[in-house]
Amino acid sequence: MVQTPAKPTTLQLLQALEEASSKLEAVQQAKTEPIAIIGMSCRFPGAKDPESFWNLLSNGVDAIQEVPANRWQIDECYDPDPDAPGKMYSRYGGFLSEVDKFDAHFFGISPREAMSLDPQQRLLLETSFEALENGGQSSEKLFGTATGVFVAISTFDYGMRLSQARSQIDANLGTGTLLSPAAGRLSYSLGLKGASMVVDTACSSSLVATHLAIHSLRNRESDLALVGGVNLLLAPTLSINFSKARMLAPDGRCKTFDANANGYVRSEGCGVVVLKRLSQAIEDGDNILALIRGSAINQDGASGGLTVPSGPSQEAVIRQALKNAGVKPNEVSYIEAHGTGTSLGDPIEANALGSVFGKREEPLIIGSVKTNIGHPEAAAGIASLIKVVLSLQHKQIPPHLHFQQPNPYIDWEQLPLQVPRELRQWSRVNQQRFAGVSSFGFSGTNAHVILAEAPAVELKSKEQTAQLPLHLLTLSAKTKPALEEMLHNYTEHLATHPSLDLADICFTTNTHRTHFPERLAVVADSVAQLREQLLGYQVGVEHHHLLRGSKDEYQPQIAFLFTGQGSQYLGMGRELYETQPIFRQTLNRCQEILGPMGDEGRLLLDLLYQSDDHSLLEQTVYTQPVLFALEYALAQMWLSWGVEPTAVMGHSVGEYVAACVAGIFSLEDGLKLMAARGRLMQQLPTNGQMVSLLASVEQVEEALVGNSLVGIAAINGPESVVISGQQEAVSQVVQKLEHQGIKHKRLQVSHAFHSAMMQSMLADFGKVVQEVSFHQPKLNFISNVSGCEERLLPTYTQYWLDHVMKPVRFAAAMETLHRQGLEIFVEIGPNPVLLGMGRHCLPMDYGMWLPTLQQGQSDWQEVLKAFGQLYVQGVSIDWEGFHRNSTYSPVSLPTYPWQRERYWIEEEPRNLLQKSGSQKNRPPLLGQRVRSAALKQQIVFESQLSPNFPTYLTDHRIYEKVIFPTAAYVEIVLAAGAQIFASGKVDNHPPLVVSDLLMEQPLVLDATKTTSVQLVVTPNKSGYDFEIFSLKNSEPVDENETWTRHLSGLILAGETPAATNSLDLAELKHKINQEIEIENYYQKFRDVGVEYRSNFQTIEELWCSQGESVEVLGKIKLPETIELNTNDSLHPLLLDGCLQLLAAALGDSPDSETKTYFLVGLERLNLFRQPSTSVWCHVHPSSKPSPGVLSSFDLHLVDENGIAVADLLNLQVSRANETALFANQTDDWLYTIAWEAKPRISKNNKRSKAG
Repeated sequence: MVQTPAKPTTLQLLQALEEASSKLEAVQQAKTEPIAIIGMSCRFPGAKDPESFWNLLSNGVDAIQEVPANRWQIDECYDPDPDAPGKMYSRYGGFLSEVDKFDAHFFGISPREAMSLDPQQRLLLETSFEALENGGQSSEKLFGTATGVFVAISTFDYGMRLSQARSQIDANLGTGTLLSPAAGRLSYSLGLKGASMVVDTACSSSLVATHLAIHSLRNRESDLALVGGVNLLLAPTLSINFSKARMLAPDGRCKTFDANANGYVRSEGCGVVVLKRLSQAIEDGDNILALIRGSAINQDGASGGLTVPSGPSQEAVIRQALKNAGVKPNEVSYIEAHGTGTSLGDPIEANALGSVFGKREEPLIIGSVKTNIGHPEAAAGIASLIKVVLSLQHKQIPPHLHFQQPNPYIDWEQLPLQVPRELRQWSRVNQQRFAGVSSFGFSGTNAHVILAEAPAVELKSKEQTAQLPLHLLTLSAKTKPALEEMLHNYTEHLATHPSLDLADICFTTNTHRTHFPERLAVVADSVAQLREQLLGYQVGVEHHHLLRGSKDEYQPQIAFLFTGQGSQYLGMGRELYETQPIFRQTLNRCQEILGPMGDEGRLLLDLLYQSDDHSLLEQTVYTQPVLFALEYALAQMWLSWGVEPTAVMGHSVGEYVAACVAGIFSLEDGLKLMAARGRLMQQLPTNGQMVSLLASVEQVEEALVGNSLVGIAAINGPESVVISGQQEAVSQVVQKLEHQGIKHKRLQVSHAFHSAMMQSMLADFGKVVQEVSFHQPKLNFISNVSGCEERLLPTYTQYWLDHVMKPVRFAAAMETLHRQGLEIFVEIGPNPVLLGMGRHCLPMDYGMWLPTLQQGQSDWQEVLKAFGQLYVQGVSIDWEGFHRNSTYSPVSLPTYPWQRERYWIEEEPRNLLQKSGSQKNRPPLLGQRVRSAALKQQIVFESQLSPNFPTYLTDHRIYEKVIFPTAAYVEIVLAAGAQIFASGKVDNHPPLVVSDLLMEQPLVLDATKTTSVQLVVTPNKSGYDFEIFSLKNSEPVDENETWTRHLSGLILAGETPAATNSLDLAELKHKINQEIEIENYYQKFRDVGVEYRSNFQTIEELWCSQGESVEVLGKIKLPETIELNTNDSLHPLLLDGCLQLLAAALGDSPDSETKTYFLVGLERLNLFRQPSTSVWCHVHPSSKPSPGVLSSFDLHLVDENGIAVADLLNLQVSRANETALFANQTDDWLYTIAWEAKPRISKNNKRSKAG
């Protein structure tokens, strides 16, 4: 029989209805939940971050400038006539600085790939990471999470440049310059697994991206979202296009809502915000900058034209956004308008605003960020949004620029609109500040977002603790230079923000930053002290509260060493009990388990912190359980902070704590054992004694022969043994050893532990031990009894009975830890007793030894110093655990200091190609051979050069001028020699000899024009004389132009250099063994104005010898971005790297004003063969020293096997005075000494030497 289900009762139906209603309400709330903006970062014209962006806005700064030469040559592209073919009628724009530079290493991108990577993608990577840091989101914690990425990007100017440099196109072009990978690369680099997409709706792109991110968060596709927009102007193409469309303002200013509005000015920028659902942001304790209450997007559809704005569509999208936000129009007090400043668009937008917001008592303030920075197109919406967030934070509305005469096509009398001409306070409406942000794309897609100020969020209530007297700041970076720059940035930030709370600063750096390998930790009690220590470190002042270290690839292995009896004192750990909840809770728990102890019924905490009777702690009935409880609480504190030991080892009583921490028995059983052991030992006779001896085990054992009343209690080191036994018998042994000159110290103990005098307690103690549940250790447990790692023995009753009687084999245990690779030793106890003994057991300078507590020192100070050392050594820390019970708040601090290098592919200039012909199979520096009827015997080669052609030349700078390198001259000469002597031969790089090379003037390359460089080769009886000249190209041609000679010398004909013997690199490394840190070496060059940028930083390894006659050995390697051309004889970057070694060979000058050196002449260069991508170079003083101010050196270039590549013999160098260098700033400023070439004597090689 089928049973019919019972009908639900009325009450059940009502409950089900209420439950369904609650669920429906929850769904509706989720769909409209406010979105918190918790982090942001930006780069806009004139502003490198949000703080400087606000300074620009609030001070009414106009950031527009003329197009810089590193974008395009504006003179070649400009014409005031809009109809001029191929020209633009505006000379202006908003530009970012150093867009050619990028920290590729940080993101794991190879130099070659970085060259092909659109700078827009580079900007997104750096700015997104900054935004995450600003929002307190550690990239480590975000890896693998549902974090969405929504990127607005529209232009691909870098790709257009690459298309003009076809020879440099590689496999990275597609992923590097197409728009679609921009979001995916960000997700890939940070390991983010939420929704990831690129949005291109032209000018509205970044607000549309924001809208999509909001929906992704509310639909729980993403738990966090990165929204960004980016735009760079790297080619003139679109500016010419927009000029033809009459979109641009000739004067380069967005005069939004002004009668003179006549177009916009294009600009660059990148902005990124970090979004999270409000409920989650509050739960996570995030710093909420502002709220997004709602958003909407729509399309113009069939309007007056594809690019013509639609007033009804703008009105509709704003009304929808207000509805979605649940905000009334009269509650909105500010609108950040799209406001491009076009005569058609401004009135349409103003009228649409009037229609929506017309019914109000207070005027609606309207403004546009484009009047400050121009129109950053795809990044326009995010620029507007960040501006409004900053305004909400500062409760001020910035001035709107270029508003002189209101646009007559806007009905200012009827519309409740007001344009702010100066910085003004932002008044609340109904106790709240709401703002709208509009962004309208010329494709017809419109977006509007409603923002509100951040809510007042109450901090979570946490267990109240005493105010900490000290705090730990941690800083880290991927490289040492980045860490040094970070220190500088923090020092400056603390100086300009002295009111910051130190606890908040440390909380932010510890819990809201990614921790990188290069690390620094500082213990300080105030912001002023912190800054003082950071400043001191930067100038080389050491401080024991400032710690520095590096994290290796592998986690360092930690051993916890638990101290034994004799280390106790009243009040030990009191400061931790007052301030550290885990420590306090654990001690409280231990007291509960132990209950009253001894005949007097003493409680644990009374003995520690209420009693002033030190003698109580000397009674072993109290000593043992008190030490156990203290050390166990210390261990739990360390463990709660993520400090996990690989191994544990205790000394005597300390071994019980080690066993408990290793999981051999429970806390309850451990305390039971300790209480029983202490009680039973207390009942034993007190006629025993323990003495520490500075003697070997063998010496002590010999002295103990025939004495059964004394035994070895502990072997603490090679020359450290403790004996224990009957008092009189111990005295006899000590007396015997004294006669042998052995020193001793009587220990202040109540009984003769670890001796036969403990025998009578074993039976009763054994009964207690048998009640304990044992388990195999979860950590490496190093036994006192055996001195080895044990897993089974400690789980037997007999082991703990043996432990009472047998000696503590501490030295053997330390050797076991050493064999296992343990390198960090943390003593868990009231005093660092074991650390000193442990050091003597292991090789000198081995390991790091860290105490937890030390009598007479602040508990918290000692803990922080040890904790800081663990951090800088690379130990993984649970920072959330460390700050678990804090009530601190994240604050804004400096973001990561990027170590940018230049990655830039230049267009192959058509005029250069036309003048030089095809570059294929031709050395780029040499150029092509000039054919002329005017030339008789002379051979002439000519090339067209600029700072960016070849691209690496721009990286060779002296006092910010691009100087043509000496090594490049040499390559020109060698390339010519190869063509002259190897014509028609299989080997196109024959051995060559160049002699009597004389430098006359430097060649300064001009960024605004190309330079013609000619090599003139003239036959003579012994070979070919050569001269190198230059001429600055100018339009129109200067009739008075003159060629400047820079270099001269001789290529010897018919002379093959005899290859020198191979160099024994291993022997040289043994002889030249003082290593020089490369980054510091290049920094010294920078300090004196010689800047070798990335391509010229070719020294990979560098050593020098000591003594008067300094020798130098260096390994030189071509950068990965440079491909070795088969036509290169001796690549300039390789040779220049060799010449850079001369600074180390010259050493420090006795003249403090002599700072740098310059090459003057070279007697002979022997080229044996073409090198590969790297060479070794050995530098030593020449056997023909030059007189006077010159220094002379020989350089030997060899390959990895020591086989000769080239020799430079008697290379002459002049030191230059810094004052003299600054005194002359003309093109020939480089040389302060006039060098005159002496006439050559053509016979028998009796030619003059430069000098």
